[in-house]
This record gives sequence, C-alpha cells and structure tokens, in this order.
Amino acid sequence: MLKVMSFNIRCANCDDGENNWENRKSMVLARIQAFQPDLLGIQECRDDAQAEYLKANLPEYYFYGVQRGGDGETALEMAPILFRKASFQILQSGYFWLSETPKIPESKGWDAVFARTATWVQLLHQPTGRTFVFLNTHFDYQPTAIEGAANLLRHWVEGALQRYPLILTGDFNADKNSSAYQCLMEDGKLFDVHRQVRPDGEDEPTFHGFGDPALSSPIDWILASQNFEVLSASVDTSHYGSLYPSDHFPILTELILESKS
Repeated sequence: MLKVMSFNIRCANCDDGENNWENRKSMVLARIQAFQPDLLGIQECRDDAQAEYLKANLPEYYFYGVQRGGDGETALEMAPILFRKASFQILQSGYFWLSETPKIPESKGWDAVFARTATWVQLLHQPTGRTFVFLNTHFDYQPTAIEGAANLLRHWVEGALQRYPLILTGDFNADKNSSAYQCLMEDGKLFDVHRQVRPDGEDEPTFHGFGDPALSSPIDWILASQNFEVLSASVDTSHYGSLYPSDHFPILTELILESKS
C-alpha cells in the first residue's frame, strides 16, 4: 500500500496576519506526521528557511525540488517531492517548466503570471519491487496558462505511461468542471482518486482561503493511472480554532499498485 498526500503549504513570506508561516508551520508538520505519507507532493514551498524547516523535521524523507525562478521573491518557490528513504530507491528524476519551452529554466507559457514547474521521480518501491513515476506540479492561475499546462502535462504523462504506472499530485488552480480537468482525464489513462471513492461527483473543497466558505473550491487533485486501486481518499480539514495549517487543506489517499498482468 502507498499512502499519498498533496499539500499546498502556502508560501512563508505571504502576509497572512495571524495565519503567517511562523504560526502555521508546526500545524503543517503535524498534518504530515498524522498521515505519515509514503509520497508527498508539496506546493508553494520556498527554497529558504521554509524548506529547511521541513527537511530538519522530516529526516526520514528524501526531499527533491527546484526553484521555479523568474522575477521577485516568488522565484524561490518550488513544487517539491518528498518520499520515504526506507521504502524507495530513486532511479531517475527531473523537472520541467510549464511553458511552450519546458526545458528552458524560468520560462513562462500561455500568459502565465509566474514561472511554474513540474517535478518528477521514477521510484523503485523496495518492498514490492515495482517501479512507477510520481509527478507533482502547481499551475498558474491564468485561464490560458491552466489550459496550456494541462495539455503539456497530458502529453508528458502519455509518454511516461508507455513504460510505468504514474501518480500525479498538484494544485491545479482549476475546479473539476474545468477544461484542464477534462483534458487530463479525457482518454481514461488517469483517474481521480477522490471521484473513485465518490462517484456521485460530490467534491470536498481543498482551497478555502483560511476558512472563507465563499472561496472554497476543489482545485487540488490526486490522479493515478489505471494500474492503481484506491483504498481510501479524503480531505484533511483539521484546523485549530481560527488558525489553519494553510489556505489549502491537504488531500490524502491510500493506493495499491496492482500486480503485473
């Protein structure tokens, strides 16, 4: 069984009043430790003291990420991957930018406001001897950039799936009625783990803007290839009075990689 978590932890330099990073960081850590994921895709993690805090307090995890680059303080943000050192051997790894020129560092595509990245690892799950790809990303919020990134990711995923099963986590800045969601799902090669558990389509919100119901939307997803069976899927809505671990709730799933046919 693989326990997978996706969590936009909100940048440490954002001006969030009482929900600033110093007040939230122990709560972020607590949510991760409560679920004990094997695989963790994070968004909005800055490559500074924020990342160092996670590395220092999660020593059992391998941490892999790259700065997205661009202008200003947001250049330090990453969409890193964490996985348990004891359970996996990393076979290959890489990253690309969500643009028309994905191999060019700091490139922006389709009128995106910020440079955005996707990070991936090819892992050997040592207990089972199975190999798969784990991909994590964070889309821009401009509609044309969301659609362009979804198309880029779909083609990348199609190539990866020719050889290996795949899990995709991310903050897609789009809900499940969007063309980006349909783009990633249309050929049936990926499925939404939460929709697998709730086929009626009732989606729990993930973004909530620190507890504002008017902002609630299911824009964080975990998608998997047909090689996986879903045991559970949920949204962790834990908070502590008026304080929240992030402006997004983490999403969780337990998967089984099916035996080779």
